[in-house]
Amino acid sequence: MSTPHRPSPPLQVRERATCMCGHGGTCSSFAPGHALHLIQARLASATPSDWIDAIVEHVDESEGDVLIRSLEGEQIALWNAEGAAVQLAAGTPVSLHGRYAVLAIGTQRFNVLRTA
Repeated sequence: MSTPHRPSPPLQVRERATCMCGHGGTCSSFAPGHALHLIQARLASATPSDWIDAIVEHVDESEGDVLIRSLEGEQIALWNAEGAAVQLAAGTPVSLHGRYAVLAIGTQRFNVLRTA
């Protein structure tokens, strides 16, 4: 004799989930501006024509904000929680993948959020 199946009730979410980078840990989220997902990195490397060369104009390390200017003159404001701003200084050459929001600083890659 089998017992009737009783589905488990869904758990109630009491607090909004936060990324560990807000508490000093490594990013636990792949949301824009947080950890770079492997697929995002692979898509960016597979589409080389979408990279934009730029120069860093301003960096706010405490907030994670980076302001870059493309070689065509477009000013782009970015945010990253994973430490991209700490790696940069004004005048540093970088590349931004326009479609997949990946910032390249030398060989390092960061997931960024366009803020303006």
